[in-house]
Amino acid sequence: MKMCGGTLCALFFGLAAVAEASAGSLRDDFSSVVFLRDYNTRLVLISTALLGVAGGLAGSFLLLRKRSLMGDALSHATLPGIVLAFMFAVHFTGGGRSFAVLITGAAVTGILGCVVVLLIRGLTRVKDDAAMGIVLSVFYGAGVVLLSVVQHMPEAGTAGLESFLYGKTASMVRTDFYLVSGAAVISLFASLALFKEFRLLCFDEEYARSMGWPTHALDVLMLLLVTLVTVVGLQAVGVVLIIAFLIIPAASARMWTSRFGWMLVLAAGFGGASGWLGAGLSALAPGLPAGAVIVLTAAAFFVLSLLAGPDRGIVGRAVRAALLKRRIERQHLLRGIYEVLEETGPAPQLAGEGTPVVPWAALERKRSWTPRELRRVVRRAYRQGLVETMGRAGLRLTDAGARAAARVTRNHRLWEIYLVEHADIAPTHVDRDADAVEHILGADIIRRLEATLPSAARPAADGVPASPHPIR
Repeated sequence: MKMCGGTLCALFFGLAAVAEASAGSLRDDFSSVVFLRDYNTRLVLISTALLGVAGGLAGSFLLLRKRSLMGDALSHATLPGIVLAFMFAVHFTGGGRSFAVLITGAAVTGILGCVVVLLIRGLTRVKDDAAMGIVLSVFYGAGVVLLSVVQHMPEAGTAGLESFLYGKTASMVRTDFYLVSGAAVISLFASLALFKEFRLLCFDEEYARSMGWPTHALDVLMLLLVTLVTVVGLQAVGVVLIIAFLIIPAASARMWTSRFGWMLVLAAGFGGASGWLGAGLSALAPGLPAGAVIVLTAAAFFVLSLLAGPDRGIVGRAVRAALLKRRIERQHLLRGIYEVLEETGPAPQLAGEGTPVVPWAALERKRSWTPRELRRVVRRAYRQGLVETMGRAGLRLTDAGARAAARVTRNHRLWEIYLVEHADIAPTHVDRDADAVEHILGADIIRRLEATLPSAARPAADGVPASPHPIR
């Protein structure tokens, strides 16, 4: 028993020592990543963050130009150039591991791929997506064939070409840092210097061409910028995943804003944060491929943006849709009350002690509401101080509700009169068309309608024109 107890104690303390050592190692790694104490970690994190900034800027142009597949075609078109550059270097210099030589070859075939896409699109009737799909598959297939040929060369064992397929961030050196920094500076400078030109090219190419702008030259400059970022990023995330590093930060930024300038800023921020956090997580878990972790980190930012983005996010759109639905229901209620009261005279008394009480059944017939739906809408209007209920007899408007009801009905009828007089729509069919538009009419449109429709003016106390059709 004593021996068993001693053995268990030794085992326990041994596990505790291992756990403490592992925790200490993890703390050291975490401290190294967070505070950049290790030189290689510092180099990798800064390089991938700068690459993310450059990728976010260049990818924004691709996304807005609806050429996301062009980046994919470009990245896959670099593979045969890498392999051919290696074979050329081995044949003429005896060594092919020069990173400058490899990315030069990647740039040549990448640009060639873009040129082929533009030629196919310009000289044939093939669409953009088909042309990019052709170039992507053919060039990547050629690269795979050449890669299999290189495997039989004596120098293939030390080539490391497979790292360009999925990236090898940990092998980045000072030269890679300089290249990535240069690409980030060029991307930032191009985005600032050609901000107005690129913005117009992305949103209205035909107008830019009609204004005499060199749209083809600007398009080529934009593709060269994407080519630069793609070629420089091959070492970090590889041929297969570089397109995700270009497009995902831009798509995330698009969920947050509709302003071009802010989109560039957010895309650069998302790209830089994805590169930093992804490379840092990969450093904490060395068994994980850095390129894949970087892309997954960018995807996490995209999911967050997809849910919480105020401009195009799911939650924001759902909230806006719910608020719009409530506003429409409230306006339908107020207009329904006005039209029921209008039966008492052309300018009904909307509020006050002598105001007729509107029965529940009359309102249900107005909008085909069920009693439950009507009471839900009335409860919301009551909380907003627009109506007051009179028990089973019905409800009536407050002073604020009376002003709102007159305004809503007036906007509806102004649009109805406009459709009858200027769109040549029959009065019997105009109510439904106006019902779909009246809720989004702004003050400027109302003023223009008033100026356009002198027949809508009516010397009534509430200023609401008469309906151009019988009220149903």
